[in-house]
Amino acid sequence: MWGMSLRHALLGLLVEHPASGYDLLKRFEGSLANVWPASQSQIYTELTKLAADELITVSDTGPRGRKEYALTDAGRVELRHWLVDSKPARPARNPALLRVFFLGVLDRDQRVAVLDEMLDHAKRDQAAMEHLSRSIDWDDSDLSRYGRMALEWGLRFSAMRRDWAEWAADQLD
Repeated sequence: MWGMSLRHALLGLLVEHPASGYDLLKRFEGSLANVWPASQSQIYTELTKLAADELITVSDTGPRGRKEYALTDAGRVELRHWLVDSKPARPARNPALLRVFFLGVLDRDQRVAVLDEMLDHAKRDQAAMEHLSRSIDWDDSDLSRYGRMALEWGLRFSAMRRDWAEWAADQLD
């Protein structure tokens, strides 16, 4: 079964150039947080596993033990395998839509509150992605080009969720 993993996200971020764990954390916060959030401890734990599996290597050690990691040939093969040979599965669960399905159990004010919460969430997501889009120094690299495509998907998806929540609120009796 296909699934995005922190492992593959880190391999992808190392395709263009080596980076430290701190650099990768900042890149996550500035680009992948809306797609695949990860904490500092998760990133460092996964970097250790990737190195043990020889998918990355420590390419440089700096002050205070700061390690810089580089993608190995085996890491590039693993990333390509994940991209090409594994197929995405359709998400099986959507708790928000399950709640909508049973809105009839609630009184009107509660139904409005549920839909308002969904609308607010979509607006916050969209505002965060718009801010991200403005804050990134886009260039001609593959990571930037395809990152922009992924961000555009997120912008369109959050806009659809916002539009749907507004429409659904209008449907309430």
